[in-house]
Amino acid sequence: MANEDLSAPLGLGKRRFLRLPFGLIGIGIVSVFATVALIWIGIVDDPLGGEPTAVIPLSTADGLASRDIEVVEIRPAMDGELGPSLRKNGGDQRLGPRYELMDQEALNAAAGGLPNYPDPRVSERTGFGFLPRIGSEGVKPLDAYARPFETEFASTPKIAIVITGLGLSEAGTQNVLDQLPAETTLGLSPYGGNLDRWIQGARTKGHEIVLSLPMEPFDFPDNDPGPHTLLVSLTQSELTERLTWLLTRITNYVGVMPEMGARYTSTRPTLQLLMEKLRDRGLMFVDNGTSSRSVADEIAEETTTPFSGVDVVLDAVPREDEINAKLLQLEGIARARGVAVATGSALPVTVRQIEKWARDLEERGLLLVPISATIDR
Repeated sequence: MANEDLSAPLGLGKRRFLRLPFGLIGIGIVSVFATVALIWIGIVDDPLGGEPTAVIPLSTADGLASRDIEVVEIRPAMDGELGPSLRKNGGDQRLGPRYELMDQEALNAAAGGLPNYPDPRVSERTGFGFLPRIGSEGVKPLDAYARPFETEFASTPKIAIVITGLGLSEAGTQNVLDQLPAETTLGLSPYGGNLDRWIQGARTKGHEIVLSLPMEPFDFPDNDPGPHTLLVSLTQSELTERLTWLLTRITNYVGVMPEMGARYTSTRPTLQLLMEKLRDRGLMFVDNGTSSRSVADEIAEETTTPFSGVDVVLDAVPREDEINAKLLQLEGIARARGVAVATGSALPVTVRQIEKWARDLEERGLLLVPISATIDR
């Protein structure tokens, strides 16, 4: 065989077979399939992972998508799933608060604006500023600074909206004052500039005010609400000092709402101490609805602190269609339970959508009310 190979003419020797790199080819094919799968996952919106689905055509109103229909079908029998304002006990409290008609003098006064100076009956001067207190005749800041309201039918579903973070941006705060109806409640930050100016502007236009309280989140200090944040590690004297400073930043407010505060509102001992201090000052507590672990409603009931909880955060996703869907959800909760509470920021898109939504609210059988109207007096 060796001699034959050597004596064969050049190029006419033993036949050779082509060897293909099958390993590299296999790796290439697998890579192509993996790339296609990743691209498919990225661009195809299929949360069901390819499971069989049935599609039913729906006839919708102009401007509404089919997905918006499901959010308004909220049934009263869904106990415990309608938002944090829903009490676990209390019987008729599930139907919403009791409402009393205001006298005509108070209503006329509200139409021309609300007092924008501290009421001496419910305020005391301290080294930090005016501190709210319960007056000698039992008058509370919650009563003195509440916006009067009236309705012919006590069963009319009622909605309260709190716009938070005001005072930090001059343009954003002024836009809220210019665009939103007087029944909207405004949440002022203790760190805002020109707070006296914003208090005067808000009260002159008839808005109720709440104070944003910086409270400890779970990821503090990586996520820090700011100086004088109420922490679960504070002693009673430290809490009192920080709370006093915060409560004197503004005047003419009916209560407080946490800024962040997921850890604080889930810690019973410290939250109970805070609730007792707010109750003794004649203020209400509004849970911001951002933590599923909050025990604020339970503590408020135990300490008899006036309480309201946010059911819907309107602009967690700040897009027009998402905000509109949340407003529809809010309407559904109000119709099912009698009262609903929402919160939103001063983003232009949020203010614009709320202003449009509120134009014909009464024609749809709903009533916009201040936050003080959502508690059972």
